[in-house]
Amino acid sequence: MMRCAVFASGGGSNFQALLDRKGAGDLHVEIAVLVVNNSSVGAVERAKKNSISVVHCAPSQFETEERYVESLRGHLQHYGVELIVCAGYMKKIPSPVVHAYRNRILNIHPGLLPAFGGKGMYGERVHKAVLEYGAKISGITVHFIDDEYDHGPIIMQRAVPVRDGDTPEKLAARVLKAEHAHYWRAVEAVGSGRIRIEGRRVVGRI
Repeated sequence: MMRCAVFASGGGSNFQALLDRKGAGDLHVEIAVLVVNNSSVGAVERAKKNSISVVHCAPSQFETEERYVESLRGHLQHYGVELIVCAGYMKKIPSPVVHAYRNRILNIHPGLLPAFGGKGMYGERVHKAVLEYGAKISGITVHFIDDEYDHGPIIMQRAVPVRDGDTPEKLAARVLKAEHAHYWRAVEAVGSGRIRIEGRRVVGRI
């Protein structure tokens, strides 16, 4: 069973969705550790309730980027992490970590990439941009992380309709529901080896 680290920066609802699927016997990865950049976020309490170790590691704790990277990599090695799952993680993962875990770092984006992605496009900003543009469909994208924001090979996408009278909050709620319903499927597919990368192309099935 592949050992997994979940990275989170907020309340951890996607983290909880993964825990629920694992508890139901649908998700076959071992969640070895939760990594947060803020020790007071709700995801920490979710980890504690499930007896999952928590690591607080943020750039602001270190004098240099190099020491931050060294500490983060050390934590991942300590817990035997083989797969990283970003679940609402707001920090850019440093390049040395991306390279060490190439094609083994997953992220979920609340939009249909490559539209409405890139630096600064997260959370409500995405939903606001979708509505301002007049798009009729939004959705979710699960992708591998590379050195650019929202750029790595796409593993799966699911559409979410934009409805008349939508606000960013209403659209966000429907998109989040889709995240909870589908993210675990991508994690399971990668963790089980059903998904692989050939060049930049994702091969396999969810």
